[in-house]
Amino acid sequence: MNNKIHLTFTYPDKLDEVINKIETSYEVYLGKVFTLTDLDSTKVMCTYNIISGSEKARLPNTILVHRKKQTNTLYTINALNELIKNLNNGVLDKTYPIEWNDYKSSLLLHQNNEFRVVRTKLFKIIKV
Repeated sequence: MNNKIHLTFTYPDKLDEVINKIETSYEVYLGKVFTLTDLDSTKVMCTYNIISGSEKARLPNTILVHRKKQTNTLYTINALNELIKNLNNGVLDKTYPIEWNDYKSSLLLHQNNEFRVVRTKLFKIIKV
């Protein structure tokens, strides 16, 4: 089965609304939405796997991410490339070894030409 991990940014007071939109817009694999909190702000992030082909519409404030299961690190490909360049003196070498434990329970982002590490904590798992 080919599924994709989506991450939707929201705020605590909008969480129920976003969960409802996720439930009506996608077929969520295993029916679980994992909500994470950003340790440095009030944002909430909903992560969920969708079954390919079930996407009716892309939700606002949603990105596709990958996950390093052993360390529960979420990342975009652009962020991973920026991390490698930051660690490897500006050189993008896709064989460069990443010490994933340094990014445990984090989201790696590259936005507006800025690389960020967002520390996260599991808030709750919601069954949809």
